[in-house]
Amino acid sequence: MSRLLITQTRSAIGSTESHRGTLRALGLGRIGKARTHEDSPSLQTQIRKVAKLVTVEDARDG
Repeated sequence: MSRLLITQTRSAIGSTESHRGTLRALGLGRIGKARTHEDSPSLQTQIRKVAKLVTVEDARDG
């Protein structure tokens, strides 16, 4: 499976509690923080939920 690099690019201030919880579940919480995750259908759902707060790119090995 591919790995995705998810970076928070916008503040969660003013977002719903659900969106803030999704960011915490992804391991984010501050602007500029990034995490890599294995791509999966549940991850895609989380990304779609907070799409306006994050950027997603392929994580390159090496």
